[in-house]
Amino acid sequence: MKSLFRKKANTIIGLDIGTKFIKAVCLDISDTLPKVLSFSSEPIHGMAFAEREIKDFEAISKSLKKVSLSLKAKTKEASIAVAGTSVISKLVFMDPDQSDFELETQIELEADSLIPYPLEEVYLDFEQLRPSQAHPGKVEVLLSAAPKDLVDSRITVVREAPFDPVIVDIESNALADAVLTFYPLESDELTVSVNMGAALMQLCVIENNEVIYIKEHSFGVNSYIQDLALIHAIDTQEVERQIADGSAPDEWFKDSLSTFIGGMQQQIQRALQMFVATSHKSMPSKFLLSGGAANLPNIAEELSNDMGMQVDIFNPFKNMTFDAKVNETELMNIAPQFAVAAGLATRRLAQWHK
Repeated sequence: MKSLFRKKANTIIGLDIGTKFIKAVCLDISDTLPKVLSFSSEPIHGMAFAEREIKDFEAISKSLKKVSLSLKAKTKEASIAVAGTSVISKLVFMDPDQSDFELETQIELEADSLIPYPLEEVYLDFEQLRPSQAHPGKVEVLLSAAPKDLVDSRITVVREAPFDPVIVDIESNALADAVLTFYPLESDELTVSVNMGAALMQLCVIENNEVIYIKEHSFGVNSYIQDLALIHAIDTQEVERQIADGSAPDEWFKDSLSTFIGGMQQQIQRALQMFVATSHKSMPSKFLLSGGAANLPNIAEELSNDMGMQVDIFNPFKNMTFDAKVNETELMNIAPQFAVAAGLATRRLAQWHK
């Protein structure tokens, strides 16, 4: 079995390749307070993706090379991630006290019924988590699978930058690690994180320092960005840049933002209701918002008023220090977009399979 995960380097670049931007961050988390050593955010020009599959390798390669030059990191080792409908995470229940080899053998035997793809076309990996409360006498095992084409295409384009992609993870897992590592968790309540990017919304729920639910939904800010670009005759990437750095004129949002927020509210509520129905938990009273949507003006206040819930913007760098060469103001303006990248940059903290 070829693993998606490998043991971590001492320092690693969290490299989040979105459909519109590439975000990268290098962290030093050896001290009590983590330190940002370097970061970079570069747009990807044109329509480089169809769904989450790469269609324009040259456009992504150019952006990655700019990221590499901007970071000036001592290491080239990177942690990357995949996402989308073809990427699968399933919680399965196995007998306890099995070795990794025994679990691997059992998972391979059962994978035909668990994974809706031919096994020769996917990479599989697993991690034993904890004893199951729902199935006494069993342990929970997280099974992850991704099409080889999806993984290999990202590895290929990242190596051209050049980076060394030593870890391939799943974006939702990286989001969860960012919250677990960089957000002050309350042990007696659910911590819900919603990461909304260009085309994908990821929901992560944590309880007692353990991830209990992860789900992806096809919804993002793409449609709203495209509408603004059309209305104001501006390139979509310029719209995205001005929203991200807070320089977008107020008149852009007067007539159109409320409509998009209404759709956003419906999507988040639907995702939360699905979580409640699946987990039989109570409806959360608040959630964290990250991703490109978090940079929309007054988005937390608007959603909070509309949904009757507390909405906080998740800034993974809020309690960090910064290397002297880091532009702290620039990073803090776009910090919510780095949730996945920050989570990927923590990957050396855990021991995964070789």
